[in-house]
Amino acid sequence: MRAVTFQAPGEVLVKDVPEPELSDPGDAIVQIEATGVCGSDLHIYHGRVKIEPGFTIGHEYVGMVLAVGEAVQSVKVGDRVLGCFQTACGHCYFCRRGWFHKCDSSRTFGHGAALGSLQGTQAERALVPSAELVLRKIPVGMSDETALFAGDVMGTGFHAVADSGLRPGDVAAVLGLGPVGLCAVQAARACGAAHVIAIDTVPERLAMAESFGAQPVHLKEGDPRAAAREASDGRGVDVCIDAVGHPQAFDMALKLTRKCGTVQAVGVYAERAEVHMGLLWIKSLHVCAGHANVIGHVDRVLAMMSAGLLDPTALVTHRMSLEQAPEAYALYDRREALKIVLTP
Repeated sequence: MRAVTFQAPGEVLVKDVPEPELSDPGDAIVQIEATGVCGSDLHIYHGRVKIEPGFTIGHEYVGMVLAVGEAVQSVKVGDRVLGCFQTACGHCYFCRRGWFHKCDSSRTFGHGAALGSLQGTQAERALVPSAELVLRKIPVGMSDETALFAGDVMGTGFHAVADSGLRPGDVAAVLGLGPVGLCAVQAARACGAAHVIAIDTVPERLAMAESFGAQPVHLKEGDPRAAAREASDGRGVDVCIDAVGHPQAFDMALKLTRKCGTVQAVGVYAERAEVHMGLLWIKSLHVCAGHANVIGHVDRVLAMMSAGLLDPTALVTHRMSLEQAPEAYALYDRREALKIVLTP
C-alpha cells in the first residue's frame, strides 16, 4: 500500500509499505478515507521530533473498518469511524483515573519508536490497536472532514479549555491561531467565555478568529497586554492558552494572565526553556501543560460538533491527494495553508 514516509528533515516521500495486519484481539484495520497534516507533523518534518527514516507519519484519520479482532465490539466491519491520535490500554493506573493521554502503554500514531512504534495514518490503511477506546463511529450526517478534527485538533483545543478550568463569564486569551488555537477559540466561546482575545500575526487567521466571536489582536501591530487589561478591568485574563509552543509565547502568557489565573501550555515543547519563575511565583499562577487527553474528551467533542456548538469546517483550506504529500508539507511549512486534508 502507499504511505507518506519521513526520510530526513524537510523530506517526506510517498512509498510502498507493508500492509497492516491484525496482531491482537483488540486491533482493527481501517481503510483511510481522509487524513490531516498537523502542526505536530511539522515538528517531525523539521527534525525537532526524532523518528526513524522510512517511518510512516500522520495521526489524524477517518475511514471505514476493514477488519476487527475478536475483542472489538463497539465497531464492526463497514462502519465509518474516526480515530484518536494515540492509543490507551484502559486499565493502567492512569487510564483508571481517566488520564488516557498518560497511559503507561500509550502509543502515538506516526511518531516512531520513541512513542510506541505505531505506523502513521497518512496511508491507504492503518492498524489501530485498542480499537474499543480509540475508534468512534462517525455521527450520521457528519462529513469526513469535520469528523477528522475530533480525534486530534478540536479535541486538543477543547482539552486546552477544559483543563484550564475556564468558567462561564471568564476572559480568555489564545496565543497562536493555527488549527489548535482556532479550535481553542471556538471551545472557549462554547464553554462560556465572556470575551476571548485571539493573538497572531497572520491577518487571515485573525479574521477567522473574529468570525468565531473573538477579539483579534495582531501580535506586533497591536498591543496584547493593553487588550487583556481593557477586557478585564485591568486585572489580566483569567485563562491564557499558549497554542504556539515557544518560550516567547509562554512568557507573554505569564504577562497577560491575572493573579491566581491559569496559563495553559498546549503548544508542543520539545526542548528546555527559560521560565520567568519570579513572575509566575509572585502572581500565584497555575500552569497546565502537555498534550491533550483526546480519548477522554472525544465523545463530548463529537456531541458538541454534532450540535453545531463546535464547527471546524472553515479551517480546511486545502484538499490534496496522498501522492501530493511532499507538496502539502512544503505548503504547510510556508504557512500558506491552515489545514490540509489528504485523501488516498
